Amino acid sequence: MARVTAPEIPDNVVDLFSGKSLTTLRGEQIVRISPEYDGLSMLYSNRHTDPTKLYSMKILCWALRADGEVVGMVPWLNGLIPCPDLDDTATGLWEGYYDSVADNIFFEAPKHKAAELENAADYFDSGPHNPNRVVQEIPDIIGTHAMLAGDEDDTLVLTEVLSWRLFNDGTVEAMLIDEENVEATPVLPGDPCLYAASSDPRFRYFFQHHIANQIKSEDPAALAAIAMLFES
Repeated sequence: MARVTAPEIPDNVVDLFSGKSLTTLRGEQIVRISPEYDGLSMLYSNRHTDPTKLYSMKILCWALRADGEVVGMVPWLNGLIPCPDLDDTATGLWEGYYDSVADNIFFEAPKHKAAELENAADYFDSGPHNPNRVVQEIPDIIGTHAMLAGDEDDTLVLTEVLSWRLFNDGTVEAMLIDEENVEATPVLPGDPCLYAASSDPRFRYFFQHHIANQIKSEDPAALAAIAMLFES
């Protein structure tokens, strides 16, 4: 695969929203993703609940960045984020990756995942420089749910995330089913009835599978946590 070297960007050019240099942001752009099939998790802590306790969350996929770094990705609040970027004392701090089978904590992506992503990036042409071109679409295999505001002011709706789409500009979008446009079942990744959660003004947050089930069963603790989340 022929690689084209992009023009150098001065390190003193900074993005106003992230505070990072444009060179850093370009290096962090995601170029390839691969689902996590072996149940590896992210570990994180929360100083507001119990600073001595670690929590686990299943990794959705591994991502290869333009600078060559490979990171785990998790749905967090209203976006898909790299695990090492979780650095918020109010919501969570990344503490590493976790293999529950081997009972092992580690801090770098597994070598086999890094090799898979690097080889795939070399094999597949990046294609035209169209930011809206879909590079990949992978199924959601960890049961992620999206919470949407209901038609009434005091109602909320939970819906399953069917897949995740990687676009040529490095963004990864959660894809939801537009039930009114379903023409065939089962709905599969790439179906025309899918739309990005971020494009829906009703979209609020992502929730893990077990939290979504607690909300569906109207678990008091889960509902109280949701109320606090929306108040904050």
